Amino acid sequence: MDKIKVLIIDDSALVRKLLTEVLDNDPQIQVVGSAPDPIIAIRKIKSLKPDVITLDVEMPKMDGLTFLEKLMKIHPMPVLMFSSLTQRGAEATMKALSLGAIDFVAKPKIRLTESMEDLRSDLIMKVKAAATAKLKKAVAPIMSVPPRHSMDEVIRPRKVSAAQEGEKVLVIGASTGGTVAIEQILNKLPADSPPTLIVQHMPPLFTRSFAQRVNGLTEMEILEAQDHDPLKRGTALIAPGGSHMIINKGSTGYYVTVKDGPPVNRHKPSVDVLFRSAANTLGSNAIGIILTGMGDDGARGLKEMKDAGAFTIAQDEESCVVFGMPKVAIEMGAVDKVLPLQSIAKFILSMTKSE
Repeated sequence: MDKIKVLIIDDSALVRKLLTEVLDNDPQIQVVGSAPDPIIAIRKIKSLKPDVITLDVEMPKMDGLTFLEKLMKIHPMPVLMFSSLTQRGAEATMKALSLGAIDFVAKPKIRLTESMEDLRSDLIMKVKAAATAKLKKAVAPIMSVPPRHSMDEVIRPRKVSAAQEGEKVLVIGASTGGTVAIEQILNKLPADSPPTLIVQHMPPLFTRSFAQRVNGLTEMEILEAQDHDPLKRGTALIAPGGSHMIINKGSTGYYVTVKDGPPVNRHKPSVDVLFRSAANTLGSNAIGIILTGMGDDGARGLKEMKDAGAFTIAQDEESCVVFGMPKVAIEMGAVDKVLPLQSIAKFILSMTKSE
């Protein structure tokens, strides 16, 4: 099996050195070169023909976003952004994802040399996922991963009594490639759409920037969820990075709880946690949608939703950036309908138009 060839583009010599050391330690990856700015990078892309590039946002001669936009027009290829954990970094990353970047890795807040180990597995997993994203048939990358925490540590399953037929609630989960997929669904939904809850794998600050970006593109109101936010027609709540989001029912209706807890499937927020809470609380009044993403977060929760009477949808392989999460859900028997991305919003409207 050929190694994944990576080119690192970053103006910091220290970052280039550290990223090279981390990636070269994986037997499936080879760093074939590095560049301190996009001008040099263009020449190296032509000569080295990398499978994946990592790209910093702020660089001399040409900033990363300008370079990315030009690259995607003349030579589209998998790009992984290396983003600072700041509001400015989050906003730039949202723009990069909209321009075609596959995913991003967040730089730690403390000194890079002291925390590179924290980035190691995330960086390696995302480089491998990015390498498969350009293929028609995405192959599940082989990787070492941190310990898996059970959903039970955050939310217990419970048997749901038959729910009275009520207003539908859309419950969506996504990872790699998900920001664009979610945006494409939401901007086709009208202002009076059913209440919508979303988990997109992202750290704090990034989910807020994502919500703000999508809010300016849709008829619905898009918000980063806060504890005890009610579920309302025409409003989509995005789980905040670093917290799980759970659906509860009170005397005045449904609301969300935003809570801490261990990562589930190595993610916080976790799609599985949201989906299980939908199974527990909404039963047949939920529509579950699992979109593009690496790994399997959401598959088990979607099966629990289906078993509780919810209708479940998976994005098809052809339209996925990475056909990981939907593939596992389909194989698990968790999916009622497999649809291309461009058809999902229309199908949702056909299911809910009588409400």
